[in-house]
Amino acid sequence: MDKPIHHFSELFAQLGLPADEQGIQRFLLSHTPLAADFKLPDAPFWTPAQAAFLCEALLDDSDWALLVDQLSETLRRPERKSK
Repeated sequence: MDKPIHHFSELFAQLGLPADEQGIQRFLLSHTPLAADFKLPDAPFWTPAQAAFLCEALLDDSDWALLVDQLSETLRRPERKSK
């Protein structure tokens, strides 16, 4: 059975965050880089509901897991300052 494919913006919407390009970029800029010793769901900027969603997505290897991993990788990149 094929898993549904979601877009990065849909993950942001699922988390209750602005899901437009500018909103995503603002979020990434304000939370990058995430320290390597934090698991993504344990990052201090999530609400309890957001953290639970991220944790469950990874533990259940849900159709969101790939995007949650992508978000984790993106947040661990060195901070990029806007020009």
